[in-house]
Amino acid sequence: MATEALRPAHPARLTAALDPHLSRWLWLVKWLLALPHYVALAFLWVAFVLVSVVAFFTVLFTGRYPRALFDFNAGVLRWSWRVAYYAYGALGTDRYPPFTLADVPDYPAHWDVAYPEELSRGLVLVKWWLLALPHYLVLGFLLGGVRVVWVSGGLIGLLALFAGVALAFTGRYPRGIFDLIIGLNRWVLRVAAYAALLTDVYPPFRLDMGGDEPKALS
Repeated sequence: MATEALRPAHPARLTAALDPHLSRWLWLVKWLLALPHYVALAFLWVAFVLVSVVAFFTVLFTGRYPRALFDFNAGVLRWSWRVAYYAYGALGTDRYPPFTLADVPDYPAHWDVAYPEELSRGLVLVKWWLLALPHYLVLGFLLGGVRVVWVSGGLIGLLALFAGVALAFTGRYPRGIFDLIIGLNRWVLRVAAYAALLTDVYPPFRLDMGGDEPKALS
């Protein structure tokens, strides 16, 4: 209890609201409907890698992540999360994802990370491969291989399939599956933010389930 009382808010924050009236059958064709997003994201992720290389050297020499580059990479992760939420990373909404890097306030899925005014120049050398390695191993074991854009596979994909089958037969999305899926995606995106050098805050080994971020306790 004392440990929990010291829990800070994580700078990478993921939230999601489950649509109350999901189609029983639309999930069967979302792989086709989401294809334009997958094509766009394929190019965006190439740019993400190149921007990350530039950011790496900038942080190494200046201790700062250029704001324009930070906003772009955060936007790619945000866009990826919205598509995952619509498609087979959650199946949590039937509302088609917008084609934008920016946050869309009325969309049911959100992700953001607080901009750091200063980053460690030493950590940038090791956090994306050595320090994040335990998370890669745990998530690789849990998810059967982390898909960056959550196209398919792993525990998240399997749980989304269970949710789709439940929708088809009952018209309802099981709340327990939803909470677990969101918790897993939240963990993945916290690690992604850390590995992409967007924050120096180490991701917790904690499954914070549900559509809302846990409240910070002090």
